[in-house]
Amino acid sequence: MASSEPAGAALDGVRRTGSWRAGVLGKPIAHSLSPVIHNAGYRAAGLSGWSYTATECAETELADLVAGLGPQWAGLSLTMPLKEAALAVAVDASPVAVAVGAANTLVRRPDGGWFADNTDVPGMVAVLREAGVRPGARIAVLGAGGTARAALAAAAALAATGVVVIARRAAAIDELAPVAAALGVPVGGSDWTAAPQAAADADVLISTVPKGIADPLAAHLAWASVKVFFDALYDPWPTPLAVAATAAGTTVVSGLDLLLAQAVGQFEQFTGVTAPVAAMRAALYAAPFSRAGAGPASARRSVTASPPRR
Repeated sequence: MASSEPAGAALDGVRRTGSWRAGVLGKPIAHSLSPVIHNAGYRAAGLSGWSYTATECAETELADLVAGLGPQWAGLSLTMPLKEAALAVAVDASPVAVAVGAANTLVRRPDGGWFADNTDVPGMVAVLREAGVRPGARIAVLGAGGTARAALAAAAALAATGVVVIARRAAAIDELAPVAAALGVPVGGSDWTAAPQAAADADVLISTVPKGIADPLAAHLAWASVKVFFDALYDPWPTPLAVAATAAGTTVVSGLDLLLAQAVGQFEQFTGVTAPVAAMRAALYAAPFSRAGAGPASARRSVTASPPRR
């Protein structure tokens, strides 16, 4: 069942005081920067009773873990591989989460039930708009997985004239057809080997594939028509595609932009408080990666002369 009411709208500030918990679930999860972002937000907003932690959780473990959480748990962030499974543990969901078939957010309702939402979509819309994307854009998407679904929803929200999905498996593109139909966005497909031709006329190029997969395309893509390039990755940075795009004068947006934007939406739904975005951004870009030993500061290093947008 889809609900149009944001989960946070029902809180009326009741979570400003007292002890509350939130956290991120996924597997693997040790690398997550979400605790850095959210805890910085709590400190800046004066929410001294709030804490946010990371917990490793496999897809088969999600239902039992959520069912065992006490009433002090206000919200959960979901990363891979839990975004589809999250819908099954919720009693209600936002239209966008239902349309894309994935949720990255679970919010505790006052009645104890869980509301599922997808803040990746409005987050992606926000960063693309900030980068200059306007209605009528032609969008090309590299990849056909979960982030590609969010990209389709963002394209619909941005009133794109059309989307071409470029993927290594034709079946993966076919699986996006119901999502595209639910969103009302026209989508075409292209084989990975034809990526340079398929992306040649795009105004916006969005890469949603894992690191390394799109690297060989950097030497073959034509950037003449591409005004904005969004790469969902942020480690390592810059990616070969980001380097090529910047050299061509294309505006580059990194995955850190999306990480922050989707966290802002979660923060506000969990707490019912306006997010202190500046403090959350500062903490994100100052934090070291838990495993890599290099912080997000590496993601703002100059690709050529200027850093990725954030």
